[in-house]
Amino acid sequence: MLKNYFKIAWRNLLRNKLRTAIHILGLSLGIAICFLIFNIVWHAYSFDNFHPDKERIYRIITENDYGEMKYSYPAAPGPLGEVLGEELAGIEEVGRLYTLGQTHASIPEENKNFGRKDYISFADPGFFKVLPRTWLAGNPETALQEPNQVVISEKSLNTYFPNQPLDQVLGKELRYVDADTIMATIVGVIQDYDENTDFIFQDFISFSTIKKNEKEDWYGLHSWTNINSSSQVFFKSGNGISASNLQEGLNAIAGKYYADEEEGSTSFGLEPLSELHFSYGLLDETGASKELIKGLLIVGAIILILACLNFINLETAQAIGRAKEVGIRKTLGGNKFQLMFQFLAETYLLVLGATLLGLVFSDLILKTFQSYLPDGFTMPYLAGYNLVFIVLFGVLLTLVSGIYPALVLANYQPQRALKGEKMGSAKFSFGVFLRKNLTVLQFTVSMVFLILVMVIGSQLKYISSQPVGFEKDAVVYAYLPFMAGFEKASLFQSQVSQMSFVEGASLGGDAISSNGIWTSDVKVPVDSTEMEFFTQVKNVDSSFVQVNGVELLAGRNLTQNQTEVLVNERFLKEAGINSAQEILGSFITIGGGPKSVVGVMKDFNSRSLKEEILPMVFLQNPDYYNVISVKLGKGINLETALLGLRESYTSVYPFEEIDFKFLDEEIAKFYEEDQRIRNILGFSSMIAILISGMGLFGLSSFTISQRLKEISVRKILGASIAQILGLISKEYVMLVSISFLLAAYPTYWLAKEFLESYSYRIDMPYLQFLMGGMALLVLCIGIVGAHSWVAAKSNPAEILKDE
Repeated sequence: MLKNYFKIAWRNLLRNKLRTAIHILGLSLGIAICFLIFNIVWHAYSFDNFHPDKERIYRIITENDYGEMKYSYPAAPGPLGEVLGEELAGIEEVGRLYTLGQTHASIPEENKNFGRKDYISFADPGFFKVLPRTWLAGNPETALQEPNQVVISEKSLNTYFPNQPLDQVLGKELRYVDADTIMATIVGVIQDYDENTDFIFQDFISFSTIKKNEKEDWYGLHSWTNINSSSQVFFKSGNGISASNLQEGLNAIAGKYYADEEEGSTSFGLEPLSELHFSYGLLDETGASKELIKGLLIVGAIILILACLNFINLETAQAIGRAKEVGIRKTLGGNKFQLMFQFLAETYLLVLGATLLGLVFSDLILKTFQSYLPDGFTMPYLAGYNLVFIVLFGVLLTLVSGIYPALVLANYQPQRALKGEKMGSAKFSFGVFLRKNLTVLQFTVSMVFLILVMVIGSQLKYISSQPVGFEKDAVVYAYLPFMAGFEKASLFQSQVSQMSFVEGASLGGDAISSNGIWTSDVKVPVDSTEMEFFTQVKNVDSSFVQVNGVELLAGRNLTQNQTEVLVNERFLKEAGINSAQEILGSFITIGGGPKSVVGVMKDFNSRSLKEEILPMVFLQNPDYYNVISVKLGKGINLETALLGLRESYTSVYPFEEIDFKFLDEEIAKFYEEDQRIRNILGFSSMIAILISGMGLFGLSSFTISQRLKEISVRKILGASIAQILGLISKEYVMLVSISFLLAAYPTYWLAKEFLESYSYRIDMPYLQFLMGGMALLVLCIGIVGAHSWVAAKSNPAEILKDE
């Protein structure tokens, strides 16, 4: 019996090839996008869910409340890690981690140098109790108990000591250079995690090494008021201890150690291990965005709903053509359940075909958007969770898409169906009403996507054309070794400046434009009073202004006198000073001492154009120069120039590597996220329009074929082709017009929210709303007009010969 259902269903699908193709293509696109999004969500939520007792593991976060300004940091002050185990009741283990970046590693005994490496950290013994590891060598009970010990992972083992037995590695010494030189003895080797994890560190130096080397102050671990994101504290709570009880204990600790705070308040919070991947990362990177995941889920759901609506729309329209089939089946004894099962079998075959094609499409989409996805992301098609998804999703999609058309077909009355009656005598037809509304809904969604893409594209084009206030072309910059000393940095700058293809080189604490920001409070004398406010600070040398093309409005450039500073126009406005000349020669207090203002700069955007220009001060502190900016000459060979810069760098820093970045490319990265949103919405709008267009193609093809006799009679009575085209297209023009009205407000609201994220933005482009609506109207008229033209050109004698 079941075999017979599917055999008949297969024959029906082959008999209606156009309908089958439209259904399979539309559903496959929806399935492909949903399958990809499912894997993205699964990947994001798979991080660190394999740890024992994971639901009892937390990270400490620190929160500052200054009234209108509230800040939250995934970090803990150094002293908290020392007292937490004693003063917070209900916890089993406490583990401390201090992350390091770009630490130089070497093996002195073998004269091996590995350059600067990430994934190196300080850790205490409790860290491996909170987050256990598999030990390949060493004693986990005694490891990291003493200063100058280190535990390495398999990856580091293969890097440092390839092909050496584990027993020969234990006891060897590694040298790390960060704030100081650390000689550490290897006391353990651990296995790397095979699962997805944010704990990707490979070298763990004993935490007590910091205290032994008297570097608590350097690493910011000496004070309760120093909050450093590198300082992380994890703990495992006891069984049955609730998060609310732990929070009460943390509140008591904060109240004890921050009782004397005069401004604002500091408190501690809990971050469950399950939230770590979505929070600020362990290596200063932003975690996965839950908002983006929600957005992807919404987009996927919309695309799939459009595909399902397409199916329902076309199937209910074509149900009329199967009325006699239903009548015969019921006359021969078929009941409603059997008929519904027959039609659902057809739907299931369509979904099955769409699923297979959808898997192909998902792979193509993955390759297209690979750069948008996390590193290491894959779609294991044969993984258990994907197989379950495919099966259950296919069944659910069959029911959602097929149940209403099946009910419509199964409810036809056999006596009326066999007489050829296609609808009741009532003037209102629910089927027609539903089809029109589904068509309107499809085009509404397509219109929202399309107009948003146009608005975002216009804003990004506007941003790229705006002057930033400095020269960004042909400027490269690179980070110098951390705390390597001003003497070497100055030598490198001098060598670079003498190169024939270089117009200038400068040292500073940062590039002229970056995501980083240094702010400080400043005191400015105004009349007989003193005004205090926050200002952005850049640590630069005297060549910085010339290399970056910063324009001076008054005064002069900096000399090598460290008591001199430059300020910008916005600084004057904040201080209430009307004239640039007025501030020249006056002393402001910043950085712990008085500084003389020798020049005023024209305002420029040192950060994204989403932000307003801040008051800014250029000052000089050579001890903290760690970036070199180089202005290259015009018409040079860039590859040769960069090679020359690297060779000079190697001569000064023989054990280091350097990576020069083009300033204009880095500035473009400010808007990468918005560019990605535009591209994703653009792809979504293309899919939505394609699905809607296919649905309209199939629906108009069927409905116009139902009106062939009417069209033929009108032609005989003298109607022109233009009149017939206008008659048929009028209804669809009205539907698209209604779609535009429905799409207008949500599109306006979403566009307004996006544009308001920029301080410098275009006005609301209302013309683009009309352009988007007209584009879909032209598409609609084109699809319907093509069918109408064929119908209008048909021979009435052929159509009416049986009448």
